[in-house]
Formats: sequence, C-alpha cells, structure tokens
Amino acid sequence: MNMNLTLNETRVIACLVEKEITTPDQYPLSLNALVNACNQKSNRDPVLDLKESTVQETVDGLVKKFLVSRASGYGSRVSKYQHRFCNTEFGELKLSAQALAIVCELLLRGPQTPGELRTRGERLCKFADASEVEAELDKLAAREQPLVVKLPREPGKRESRYAHLFGGEYHAPPATETAEGKRADSDGGRIEALENRVLELRLELDELRQTVERLTATGESLSP
Repeated sequence: MNMNLTLNETRVIACLVEKEITTPDQYPLSLNALVNACNQKSNRDPVLDLKESTVQETVDGLVKKFLVSRASGYGSRVSKYQHRFCNTEFGELKLSAQALAIVCELLLRGPQTPGELRTRGERLCKFADASEVEAELDKLAAREQPLVVKLPREPGKRESRYAHLFGGEYHAPPATETAEGKRADSDGGRIEALENRVLELRLELDELRQTVERLTATGESLSP
C-alpha cells in the first residue's frame, strides 16, 4: 500500500479516525466540523489554518481515492464524511486498536518517540506500557510494506522517533550540531522528562474540557 498522501490528506484522514474514536456521537463529521478538527490547536503538529474550500477539495480527492466516503442520513441536509482508511469492509488495511492509535497520532503530529506515542495515544487506546507501543511499532515497521520507519536517535534524546510512511519515503532533515546543542545534551533526559509530564497534564486538561463541552451540549449535570 503506497498512498503517497499529502499533509492535508493525512490531516483529514487522521481527524476522521480521531473523532470516530473520541466523539462517536458526533461522527461522521460535517465539513464545518472537519475544518475545525483539521485546524485544532491541540494535538496537532504542525498547526494548520486550512480554508473550508481547501478541506472540501482535499475531501473530494480522498473520496476519489476511496479513502473517505459521504455518509447519508434521513432528513439530513448537511453532507457528512467518514473515513475508509482502515478496518472497513471496503479497504485492505486492517489495524489493531493499538496500531490504529499509533498511526493516528503519527498522522496528526509527525515523528514521535514510543514514550510520546504512549502518552498521546492514551486518549485513543490504552497501553500497558511503552514496551507495548514499541512492539506495535515493530510490527508496523516489519510489514511486507512497512507503515512506519524508525529514525536515527537525536542528540540528547533517550529514544528514537518513528515516522509514518503514508506520504511515501520519509526524509529526515539533516542533523546539525552546534556548541549550544552540545551543552544542551547533558540536560536532555531531564528536559524530556519534564516535557512528557507537561504533555500528560495538557492531555488531561483537554480530556476534561471535552467532557465539560459534551455534558454542556447534552444538558447533563456535572455533579454525581
């Protein structure tokens, strides 16, 4: 499977996969909801500012590639969209819940370490530990047609990052080492640990915010 997807295409597909898992009651997505998801500032890298016309053009292209389909419903005047990226009767790509969470996060955020994928992927699927993430990554990389690739470890980092291959062969930017970078290496592990903790807190806050928004929309009470 060599999809050679563009950044906009991977963003649309990943958003549809993400919302199917995290907000199933709001899935499939309308074009407006999909635009908001693509341009979301949390859990996205890079943060995009796509126009509605651009997202519509991207969706139309994915429909022609049979990776997205229009969902029809009785009495609905608004077109809604759902992915056919994987785990559907129409496609050949089948992924476990853990593998799908990893792929979705790689599509949404680009190259990441197993530790980052475990922390960020928890909202999509639970992982026992980082070793489970690494095992899934190894399986994805060992497929007849690899879906991910392990990148060379960066200076000051304890873990190597992984990148998805749905956009074709991944070309990492050339590494440069400066005197400032060498000094930073000694604090790399401590800084990475702090960054992961901050990330965990941000994800918890995002989950809490989504819960409040969902309860507010449905009129449910926050109190037990």
